[in-house]
This record gives sequence, structure tokens and C-alpha cells, in this order.
Amino acid sequence: MKNDKEKFKTGFYFLVVVFSFSFFIFSFSAASAASLYFSPSSGSYTIGQTFSVSVYVSSADQAMNAASGIISFPSDKLEVSSLSKTGSIMNLWVQEPLFSNGAGTANFEGIVLNPGFTGQSGKIITLNFKVKSAGAGNLAFSSGSVLANDGKGTNILTGLGSANFNLNVAAKGPQAPESTTPAVSAGVPLAPKISSPTNPNPEKWYNNSNPKFIWTVPSDVTAVRLLYDKYPTSQSTVLYSPAISEKQLENIKDGVWYFHAQFKNAQGWGAISHFRFQIDTQPPEPFTIKFIDGQEPENPRPTVIFDTNDSPSGIEYYQIKIGEGGFFITPAAMIKSNPYTLPLQSPGKRTILVQAFDKAGNYTVATEEFVIKAIEAPTISEYTEEINEGEALRIKGKTYPEAKVVIFLKSDTGKIISQEVMADANGGFSAIWQNRLPSGVYSFWAEATDKRGAKSEKSPLFAVVIKQAAFMRIGSLVISYLTAVISILVILFALFFLGWYLWYRFMLFKKKIGKEEREAEQALRQAFNFLRKSVREHLKSLEDAKSKRELTAVEEKIASELKKDLDDAEKFVRKEVEDIEKEIR
Repeated sequence: MKNDKEKFKTGFYFLVVVFSFSFFIFSFSAASAASLYFSPSSGSYTIGQTFSVSVYVSSADQAMNAASGIISFPSDKLEVSSLSKTGSIMNLWVQEPLFSNGAGTANFEGIVLNPGFTGQSGKIITLNFKVKSAGAGNLAFSSGSVLANDGKGTNILTGLGSANFNLNVAAKGPQAPESTTPAVSAGVPLAPKISSPTNPNPEKWYNNSNPKFIWTVPSDVTAVRLLYDKYPTSQSTVLYSPAISEKQLENIKDGVWYFHAQFKNAQGWGAISHFRFQIDTQPPEPFTIKFIDGQEPENPRPTVIFDTNDSPSGIEYYQIKIGEGGFFITPAAMIKSNPYTLPLQSPGKRTILVQAFDKAGNYTVATEEFVIKAIEAPTISEYTEEINEGEALRIKGKTYPEAKVVIFLKSDTGKIISQEVMADANGGFSAIWQNRLPSGVYSFWAEATDKRGAKSEKSPLFAVVIKQAAFMRIGSLVISYLTAVISILVILFALFFLGWYLWYRFMLFKKKIGKEEREAEQALRQAFNFLRKSVREHLKSLEDAKSKRELTAVEEKIASELKKDLDDAEKFVRKEVEDIEKEIR
């Protein structure tokens, strides 16, 4: 009996342990569960129709901060007309969402900033599909991941959803020709095969009010009856004989119409063809853009209302353009669920332009200006105004709770570096520059981005002085003095060298001038001696003539003046030579 009790206790304890362990494992798994799914996950659509499917993440028990996935779809039945990130919980995209209609895939990979996302319906992207052909339009995830915000990047994905859509031919009937009314008797012509180069598809709307219809007339056909009206199976009544092979209508009013044609041969009138065509030449109704939070919101993702109507074809899609950005397409079904949230906007004034297109391609435009207000700038409460080179720069301040703060530091040379920190739950933040900053005067400011993505104004500028270490300052001072002394010595040496060089050039010049003067003196002496010799010879001739005869008064005067001029010239030459010799010495 005792052994049975002991066995019972042992079994009971074993079951308790197993149950507790299982409960622990289950609780741990449940706490870490996350899934990716589609919404809507089912529906029925017709060929040519567009519809939207959003991808959501569910992580109700643990914060996630990243998700990725590859979506597959049947490319022969569906095509992606556009992809939207509007309303996404993702703040950053590792890879911009993209799609390939050829491969039948769509990819996404994004990040949610700290503290991550916790909830059951976090929208990631929206895919806008257009139905190409009938069949099963099934969506599935080829792969996916959801990473926990636990600092380790733990993949907590436990489930991948799917979606199943029924894709059908439009209920109104088959492609052209829509239908025929059978012939009454045998041997009569078959129904004409009607086509239209202007309005080829009976299921589509066209803004051409002058439709043209053509058909081939068999050789035995002698006449044709035509008619167009609002009824799908009317009897043709307008006779053309001989038979014609085309008909151009003009100024047809908007709406759904039917073109009827019937051949006649020798056996009688044959079957009737009925071809539907749809005309819409009028643009959608005028509309206005209204901002839910006013036209100067702080919300960086403002919500707007701009729904409108169109008769008779209806609104197919909207084209939206914000500021200088490009147009992006939004399906009409998405706008029906107004208000519509705009993509993330930075502070500033801009214009939103919306084009509402109906199913015939007509459109109406509405524009509106709006201003995104910047949130308040971060406040700097504490910082080190003066530090030594090599010490850490510390900056503290306050802003919005859990906001991203970027601190910009600008050196006196104009170089800007930045550091990003996250504010805590109370809005406090602290930044420390551990990297060595060169000495100099710096200015810094801060900008913040709150959890919504709203950006702040710049904070006021603050100055920081980073000083050199003491031994570096002494070294710099010694180098400065040495530089000054060396500079002075270099200048003195340059002046000395310049003076010596000028003196040397002057002596060379003087020597050259002396040589030229001596040569001039020698030439002057030779010329004067030659002149004196010539004059003396003439005087001697006069004296010889005087001994033989008496000179005339003129000859006496010439002889007297020549003696006087020769004496004066000799005195002048002697004086000039003496002056030259003085200059040379």
C-alpha cells in the first residue's frame, strides 16, 4: 500500500513538473508570437477592376522593431498598379518597397524606431491590384521575418497569412460582340461580327462621343439594318442598301448604349448583333480638399478629405502630388474610407494637388496650400563651455518623450559633424563626444523628431572652446618665438645680401664707366693733337710766306685768330681731361 502511495506521489509530482514546464514554454511562445497577414483576405472582383490589399503585422505581447517579407501573386491574373506606404508604422526602409509584375512578387523591409510597435494591426504597406483575367487570385508570403525590439534581433514570427480572391468576368456579359439574336429561318446570314476602333471594349468607358463601328460584309449580303439605342436587344430598323461595312456616330450623349446590326441576303434577314458601348465625356464633380486638423497642423502626416463623385462611369483612382514631389496613384476605394492620411511631411509650406480620374480618363483637379508647423526646438540645459583637448564634450537637454535628437557640432573651419541620441520617456537626453576633438572654437545646436515623425526647429546656437593641453601650448609658444626670430634673421640676411649685391653691381658699373672715360680721353687727346698739328702746319705756311713777302691784312688776321683759337682749345681740352681724370679717381 505504501509503495502504491509512493508511486502515486512520484507520478503526481512528475505530472506537475511536466505541466509547469509546458505552461512555461507555452507562455514564452505566446509572449513572443508575431504574424504577418493580409487585409482583406478574401473577396470577389471582375476583370479590369482594381482593389487594395494591405499587409499588417501583429505583435500584441512583445515590441517589434523590424519586419520584412516577399509576397507572391499570380502574374497572369493580377498586376500591381501601385504600392503605397501611407499610414505605415515603418519609420525607416532598409529597402524601398518594390514589386515586379513579371515575376509576380512584392518585397518590403522596414524598421520601426525605438520603442518599436506593439499591437495587433500595424500597417506596413498597401498593394493596389488590377484584375487581368478570371480565376483564383491567391496571395501568399514566400518568406518573412518579424524581429523583436530586444537588442538581439530575435525573430518572433510564428505565422504567415494568406489571401484568396475570386476573379470573374464582368456580370454584364462577354466581350464584343456582347450578344446576338438568333435568326428565324435557315440560310439567312450570320450575325455581323462588330468591332470598334474607337470603343473596342464593351466593359470600358471612353470619352469619345463619336464612336465608329466596323464589320465585314459577306459577298451574298445585299442590305444591312442598323440602330443604336439604350436597349440591349432591340430590332435594327435603319436600312442601308447596298450594305455598308462601317458606321460613324456623332455627338452621342453620355451613358450606356447598344449598337445593333443585321444582314440580309436572298434568303432573308439574318441574326442580329448587339454591341454595347459606354461613353463618359464629363469630368468628375468639382471637389475641395479639407484638412481635418486645419491647414497649419504640427502633425507631419496630416489627414484630408477630398472625395468626389462622377456620373456615369464613376471614380477609378486619384493622382496626388505634394510640393515638388512626383504624382502617386491612390485607388478610389481607399479614398472612400476618408479621412486620407498624407505621407510623412517635413516642416514648411507646400501645395497639395489632387486629380480625380473617372473610368473614362476624364479628371478634375483640386489644389490647396498647407503648412506643416515645426515642433518646439530642444532645450539645452547643461554643457561644458570650455574643455581641454582630449576631454569628452557633454551636452544635456530636454525635448519630447522618446524623440530622436540630432546634435550638430560645427568647427571654426566650417566642418560639421553630428551625433544622434534618443530622449527618454520624460524627454531628457544626453550626448557625449568621446572622440578627440581638435582645439578650436565650436558652435552646436540640436534638432528633434518626435514619435510621429514631426521635426523641430533648430535650437539656439551654443559655443564651446576646446583648449590645447598645457605642454602643447608651451610648445606652440616656443615654436612661435623661434619662428619670429628665424624670420627676422632671414630678413636681415636678405637685406645684407641685397646691399652687397647692389654694391657689387655698382662697382662693376663704375669700372665700366671708367674704362669708357679713359677711352674717351684718349680719343679726345688724339683728335686734339691731330687738330693742333694741322693748325700749326697752316700757321707755319703763313710764317714762311711772311718771310718772302708781306702778308695781307686778311692773312694777318687769320693767323692771329688761329693762334688764339688754338690756345683756347688747348686750355679747354686740358681742363676737360682733368675733370675726367677726377671722375675716374
